[in-house]
Amino acid sequence: MGHKSFTTTTRGLHRGNPAMLLFERSKQLGMWNPSELAFRQDREDWSRLKPDEKDILLRLTAMFMAGEEAVTLDLLPLINIVAQEGRTEEELYLACFLFEEAKHVDFFSRVISEVFDAPPNLSAYQSPNYRIIIQEALPGALNALRSDPSPASQVRASCVYNMIVEGMLAETGYHAYFTIMDRFGIFPGIREGIRRVQIDESRHIAYGVYLLSRLMASDPSLWDVVEMSMNQLFTPALGVISEIFAPYDPAPFGMNQEEFAAYGTAQFQKRLDRIRRALEQSESEVNHDTEAFIQADDA
Repeated sequence: MGHKSFTTTTRGLHRGNPAMLLFERSKQLGMWNPSELAFRQDREDWSRLKPDEKDILLRLTAMFMAGEEAVTLDLLPLINIVAQEGRTEEELYLACFLFEEAKHVDFFSRVISEVFDAPPNLSAYQSPNYRIIIQEALPGALNALRSDPSPASQVRASCVYNMIVEGMLAETGYHAYFTIMDRFGIFPGIREGIRRVQIDESRHIAYGVYLLSRLMASDPSLWDVVEMSMNQLFTPALGVISEIFAPYDPAPFGMNQEEFAAYGTAQFQKRLDRIRRALEQSESEVNHDTEAFIQADDA
């Protein structure tokens, strides 16, 4: 099927569109190279850790690495849909989005091989609840878009991808990393990489909030799909957190499972509350509200 027209030579790009604002920030903040991070001190820090401390860090990082690979593999159906709908601004941003996910795979792979010196097969760290979300729910929701591009299907995909995987689980994982690194003053190279990954992911979450808000502004009944999609995965998402701590007694680094479960629950509620605000908004109000959200997130 050929192209009959192009956005840039018909209506032009809407540079005030929230997706274009995110595209601009990706160009400004997302062009970092994992290969330029220095890990010499990190390797020294790693060599001084206890076996259980090494194991929980390897577990957390292996789960992150596979998760980043999964979202890289599964994003294309959403890109195809926004392209088919003529949403060129969103398509431009999602091109950066996909690049950033691939870059995150590269970063965590470097950490695993160059700092942790781990064996290549780390699939044993993929726990039951992790598999439910990353190996079943995520590809299931995104690949369903190939045959069902409806707004409800888009809502389900974004809830799994942006709200649960990125907005709840990844944010809780960053909290774990920074808790360890700040408390013990270790891993400066990894810390810088995690900081940059989190900044990238904050834009991804902002896009998910925008997408869901835009869809609900057109059809408020989609809130029922949001609630159902989020609630279906809340328990297994909390299960992922508990499975990270399950092999250890006491937990390494003095960490507390209840603290991280509470943090993850707060992230879940934060995302849900943010999306709920779109129920009574028009699309122009959604655009204005999302722009303010992006600006505040940058600050």
